[in-house]
Amino acid sequence: MRWDIFCQIVDNYGDAGVCWRLARSLATRHQQQVRLFCDDLPTLNLLASDSSRMPQVQILPWEASFENARHPLDAPDVVIEAFGCHLPERYQTGLLVAAKKPIILNLEYLSAEPWISEYHAKASPQSSGLLKYFFFPGFGANTGGLSLDPIPAQGGESSATIPASLAPSWALLRPDAERISLFCYPGAPLRQWLEDLGNTQAKIDVLLTFGHAEMIGHSIGRPLELPPSIQLISLPFVPQDDYDWLLSQCDFNIVRGEDSFIRAQLAEKPFIWHIYPQDDMAHTVKLQAFLDLYLEKASPSTQESCRMAMDWQMPSRWWNQRTEWQAHARRWRETLLETNQDGGLAARMLRFVA
Repeated sequence: MRWDIFCQIVDNYGDAGVCWRLARSLATRHQQQVRLFCDDLPTLNLLASDSSRMPQVQILPWEASFENARHPLDAPDVVIEAFGCHLPERYQTGLLVAAKKPIILNLEYLSAEPWISEYHAKASPQSSGLLKYFFFPGFGANTGGLSLDPIPAQGGESSATIPASLAPSWALLRPDAERISLFCYPGAPLRQWLEDLGNTQAKIDVLLTFGHAEMIGHSIGRPLELPPSIQLISLPFVPQDDYDWLLSQCDFNIVRGEDSFIRAQLAEKPFIWHIYPQDDMAHTVKLQAFLDLYLEKASPSTQESCRMAMDWQMPSRWWNQRTEWQAHARRWRETLLETNQDGGLAARMLRFVA
């Protein structure tokens, strides 16, 4: 089938990352033809480093969906509105006059909240007569599943192959130091968190993703004071696959958004999810729902360590108590793979459309 995916980038990376991973999965694992329309091609192209090797996926500017008049018979089979973005009016007009009307999927944000399974795949009646449905990614069997492609090697087995974009930074790592990757929103208490990390007495290399050195430097207050045991290493902007590899090679990951949130879980390491903050505090409910699910079978000590970490409590309170959390992270990865052994998000979309 032919698929049109529409992506409007809100927080720079996550929306583009999810859409590219879905487009690539549909094309390479399920032999679908995909066009991905995006309103910020520079960002998307930075993430999608392997797009040139995938003729089944066309990455196009937003305007390309309606600049050229489309033949009424040339409508796609499926249209995906990623994260509630609205289709361009002229593009939608073309769908209305098409001889064969496509199915429209409103791809929602991922959540572990219980109500997701109740609303997943429900119809969204349109006055135009077009068929539109809500599609909710989720952790349960009765949701849209997770986008897991590609599944990383277990236990860091790919450590010998260092991506070229990371090689210069990787050369700065100390062989006897633990590694933390750091990718979060500006509201995180990074200065206090990093300074307190020195109180753990651990030797740690902190890998700052693109822009985070400036984020720390622009913080109000005195200069950052770190002991020699803590080394900060700034990374360049790296493609999506290289970032996936980075997560698998670190001992602890701080991630944000949606795409890196799932990749951190697949990396089978303890992590902090810096969930996108919302004014109405809806993100706290969403985070709690995930933690209830994630920690359901965890030991009391892991539950305590994880909840303190996710609440941005200082690492000296929990850093040296991560042994059981590490074991839990490995078991959780296996749970994700088992729940999505049907192929996850892309495969469930295909079955639903069929």
